[in-house]
Amino acid sequence: MLEIVPHYMLPSPVSVVQAFIEDFPLLMGHAKTTVVEALIGLAIGTALGFLCAVLMNHFKGFYKAFYPIVVITQTIPTVAIAPLLILWLGYAMAPKIVLVIITAFFPITIGLLEGFASVDREAVSLFRAMGAKPMQIFRYMKMPATLGEFFSGLRISAAYSIVGAVVAEWLGGYNGLGVYMMRVKKSYSYDKMFAVIVLISAISLLLMWGLGRVQKVLMPWEKTKKHEE
Repeated sequence: MLEIVPHYMLPSPVSVVQAFIEDFPLLMGHAKTTVVEALIGLAIGTALGFLCAVLMNHFKGFYKAFYPIVVITQTIPTVAIAPLLILWLGYAMAPKIVLVIITAFFPITIGLLEGFASVDREAVSLFRAMGAKPMQIFRYMKMPATLGEFFSGLRISAAYSIVGAVVAEWLGGYNGLGVYMMRVKKSYSYDKMFAVIVLISAISLLLMWGLGRVQKVLMPWEKTKKHEE
């Protein structure tokens, strides 16, 4: 059969599976590093995004001052930021975690802001008329109403966090799936490159699936609403 693309450049699925099995222990070791970097960065990015969204929702001055900065951070490609972080913070986990924080921060912040803006104002006014304090309105009204948007942003951030960690690892590091990819690329082992690409996709999908399950537990009323419809 005539090959349009040479086998060594576009390996068959069988070759990719064989490469995955052959390097499985090594891949798992590198995957552990990448997942740890991604989860730490995602946790910090989520916390900062949540805090920032709450402050921007409560204080208009903070919103006007900080929102443009949040948007500007997303106009700078992560590939351009990563070399600077490596230069400033070294080759350990720190620059990878910082890049994941930057990547994960935006979807969380924007998702929550949109959720807060969509809360029924008449319901908020009713809560105030009944003597509810701002913290009570936030806890019992705004936060439950924005959980859907929060988890939507969180799932996007989770997918970005794995990719962000890998991008940072491409540019320097000792362990991680990005480091593994650069090593096998230099040896022209494209079957192993495809194997790690599949693994990165699988990890991202697994993380998003897990967050979906958590959302169902924390938002049981959504299941009831679907049954009623």
